[in-house]
Amino acid sequence: MQYKRILLKLSGEALMGKRQYGIDPVRLQEYAKEIKQITNKGVQVAIVIGGGNIYRGVSGASLGVDRVQGDYMGMLATVINGLALQSALEAENVPTRLQSAIKMNEVAEPFIRRKAVRHLEKGRVVIFGGGTGNPYFTTDSAAVLRAIEIEANVILKGTRVDGIYTSDPEKDEKATKFDFISFDDVLKKGLKVMDTTAFTLSQENELPIIVFDMNTAGNLLKVVSGEKVGTKVNL
Repeated sequence: MQYKRILLKLSGEALMGKRQYGIDPVRLQEYAKEIKQITNKGVQVAIVIGGGNIYRGVSGASLGVDRVQGDYMGMLATVINGLALQSALEAENVPTRLQSAIKMNEVAEPFIRRKAVRHLEKGRVVIFGGGTGNPYFTTDSAAVLRAIEIEANVILKGTRVDGIYTSDPEKDEKATKFDFISFDDVLKKGLKVMDTTAFTLSQENELPIIVFDMNTAGNLLKVVSGEKVGTKVNL
């Protein structure tokens, strides 16, 4: 395996599958099987999931919900998604721990860096819920922050698109895909990979990002094996 320890970033929307909201149990099971494949190969896996399938703070603000309150609601949604993924992984006999940046001891461990690293070393999947624990920071920022803290080799951003394109491939037929692109070029071209705070933090810490299609069976294993899947953002 090319990568020994990874941080897998999944969007909350990815868990919806073909539903309009909530969690699709079929998609959840598919993801659990994909993750099990790489843990069986000895890869240490940490995961951050968004909460957009349940609640998104920015959208709530537009409906009159206080932005800070809305962001906290979104953080709680990520814990719900984390619990669901933990259950799916354990159904596949993959030992999993859920850590939350917001204390809720009955359902999740508090985030403790050394404890998270120890779990990973013992072969357990660690899911980080609750974002960063602070409003105004996205789960992209949480993913990069946690990846740096646990000294992950790479951030794998699983999406429904198979990489980074010159423009939105779902809207522009002429959009072309990058196999490799530098952090600087992403910024110069104004491409959307992560929010600016998260992307800059990743660049400053020289942490590569790979954007790939998580919904294609076997892709996750190919990425951690070093195959050319998706788009790699590097220095």
